Amino acid sequence: MMQSSNHVTLTTADGESVTDDNNSLSTGPAGPLLLTDYKLIDKLAHLVRERIPERVVHAKGSGAHGYFEVTHDVSKYCKAKFLDSVGKKTPVLARFSTVGGERGSADTARDPRGFAVKFYTEEGNWDMVGNNTPVFFIRDPQKFADLVHTHKRNPETNLKDPNMFWDFHSLVPESLHQLTVLFSDRGVPKGYRHMNGYGSHTFKNVNAQGQAFWVKYHFKTDQGVENFTQEEAQRLAGENPDYAQKDLLEAIADERFPSWTVCIQVMEYEDAAKYKWNPFDVTKVWPHKDYPLIPIGKMVLNRNPENYFADIEQAAFSPSALIPGIEPSFDRVLQGRIFSYADAHRYRLGTNYLQIPVNCPYATRVATHQRDGFMTIDGNQGAAPNYWPNSVEGAPRPDTSRTDVTPYEISGIVGRHSYTHPNDDFEQPGVLYRQVMTPEQKTRLINNIVGHLKNARKDLQERMVVLFTKVDREYGARVQEGLQEASGFKSH
Repeated sequence: MMQSSNHVTLTTADGESVTDDNNSLSTGPAGPLLLTDYKLIDKLAHLVRERIPERVVHAKGSGAHGYFEVTHDVSKYCKAKFLDSVGKKTPVLARFSTVGGERGSADTARDPRGFAVKFYTEEGNWDMVGNNTPVFFIRDPQKFADLVHTHKRNPETNLKDPNMFWDFHSLVPESLHQLTVLFSDRGVPKGYRHMNGYGSHTFKNVNAQGQAFWVKYHFKTDQGVENFTQEEAQRLAGENPDYAQKDLLEAIADERFPSWTVCIQVMEYEDAAKYKWNPFDVTKVWPHKDYPLIPIGKMVLNRNPENYFADIEQAAFSPSALIPGIEPSFDRVLQGRIFSYADAHRYRLGTNYLQIPVNCPYATRVATHQRDGFMTIDGNQGAAPNYWPNSVEGAPRPDTSRTDVTPYEISGIVGRHSYTHPNDDFEQPGVLYRQVMTPEQKTRLINNIVGHLKNARKDLQERMVVLFTKVDREYGARVQEGLQEASGFKSH
C-alpha cells in the first residue's frame, strides 16, 4: 500500500526509521522474542516512564490480604511446593484496579479490571497478574504503548478522545473479542467481589517428573458475577466514585470475607501445535468444552491493609515473579510484560522495590549479589561478597542440582513475524454474541457501544460497523441502526 506523501516516517527515540511497528523480533513465527529487539525495548522502556509517580495503567486500585488453600491434588500438573498437599495454605495479597483511569477516577468506569495476586511461597513470590477478562486487546507487545495511549488522554487536549480510541481499534481487528466483552454487562462489575479473575495468558506448568503442560488460570467469584448497568455506573461515578474500594473494605471489616474458586485449564504440551487456535494468542480463549476447568484451590481475602499506601500503593506485581513449576509460554504479550512490569516498578518505586515489606519474598531467604541503590534497607547483605564465582565460605552460590527452565527446542529465521497460526479474529466474539449473550444482554451491548462510538468521527463509525458485521451480521446491523438514530450516520 502506498503511503500518503504527507506522512512522516515513524522513528525510534534515536531517530532510526521503523519498518514494522506491529511485530516484535522473534525466532520464527512461533518462537520466543529476542532481547536484541531494541525497537521494542525503546517503546516499552519509554512507556513505563511516562507518568510520575502513579502507575501508567491500573493507577486506581484496592486490595486486601488473605490466603490460598489447596483443595485438590494437582501434583500431576505442577511441582510448585505451595501446591504440594491438599489443605496447605499460602499467604496472598490481592490488588484489583481499573486500567485506563487516573488515581482519582471513578471505580465504575467502563474499563477492564486488573486482578493481581501475590503468593508468598517458600520458593519465592509468584505473581499472578491478570484481568477480569479472559482475553486482551492485542497479541503482540509492540502495540501495547499505542493501546495505552489511545485509552488515556489526547496529548493536545488532555481529554479522553473517542476518535483516538476507535481509530486504533478499527485498525486492529484482534481487539474485537475484548471490545465485545468490554461493552457488555461485564464492562462494569458490581465491585471487585463480584467479578472473576483470569491469568489470561498461557503458562507452562511442569511437574516433578519434568513433564510440561500448557495452563490457563481462572479465579471464579464465589459471590456470583454481578454487574452495573451503564446508567447505574454513571450515577455512582458522581455519588460514590470509590464504590468498589468501599465495598471491599466494608465486606472484610464485617467478616463477609470474599472468596474465589481457583481453577486451571490444562492442554497437553503436544496439542499446542495442532489446536485450531494459537494457544498463545491472548486475544483467544480455550473453550471449556475442549479444556474443562479443573479446580485446584480457594482464595479468601480476610484482612484489610493497615495502611493503604504501604500495602497497596507500593504493591508491585510482575509476571517475571515466577517459581519452580510455573514458567512463561510463547505468549508474546506475556513475554513483553515480563520485562515491562518489573522495569516499571524500578522506575516508580526504586531499584530496591523488592525490599519494601509488602513486596518482599519473606517466606524464603533472599541472597543475591545485588548491592547498593536508592532505599537499600536490608543491611545491604553485610560482608557477603557481591560477585560470582568466589571462594568465600558460606557465601550464596547457584543451585546446580536443578534447572529453572524446562529445556525446549527452538528454530527459525529471526525477523518481525506475525503469527502463522490461523488468526480468525471474528469467530470467537461471534460465538460470544450469538451463543452466550441473552437478548437483553445483546441490547445493552449495542447501546453501550453506540453510546461511545457516536462521539467518534463518521469514518471511524463506518469502519467499526464493517468489523462488527464480520463478527455477526445482526451485531453490525444493530450498531449501524443505533448510530443512525443517535447521530444521523449513513453508511456508504
